[in-house]
Amino acid sequence: MKKQPVITLARSIILFSLLFIGTAALAQSSKDNKIIADCDSAKAEFIQTDPLLKNLFESAYGYVIFPNVGKGAVGVGGATGNGMVYEKGKIIGKAKMSQVTVGFQFGGQAYRELIFFESKAALDKFKGNDFEFSAQASAVAATKGASANVKFTNGVLIFTQQKGGVMYEASVGGQKFKYTPN
Repeated sequence: MKKQPVITLARSIILFSLLFIGTAALAQSSKDNKIIADCDSAKAEFIQTDPLLKNLFESAYGYVIFPNVGKGAVGVGGATGNGMVYEKGKIIGKAKMSQVTVGFQFGGQAYRELIFFESKAALDKFKGNDFEFSAQASAVAATKGASANVKFTNGVLIFTQQKGGVMYEASVGGQKFKYTPN
């Protein structure tokens, strides 16, 4: 007779667990869908700003778009953003970018970041989570015609586009990336 309450409790726990997992999966999917939509918008904005970028999107082996990177600092700064990784135009996974900087800096800003990979080897290095930018890495500000004469450095080409905010900065730091396949 005492087995009935135990069985009922076990069924309740299993049902609750399934509902929780289903809700978490739906929330994750919803978050991913938002990032994908933001990436689509960011790609359109990059191309609208510099129509020549369309050729890079078509010819690069792969790319990653971080549509919303937030950056803030008071002496020590940090930035973070989530994005999607594309190989030959198709989404193959997610990426997370984090950055730490030190130096004279104050303020906050939001921007987009776009990284093109010239070859499979360059994309594979990124996918292997063995990828970071040092303080010497330089990004091209996405403006009309900015991509006309750019060249890949070590198989990588970086573009940024300001979205908003004000940042006063003379700092050094680096960016680290984490790739998660679909």
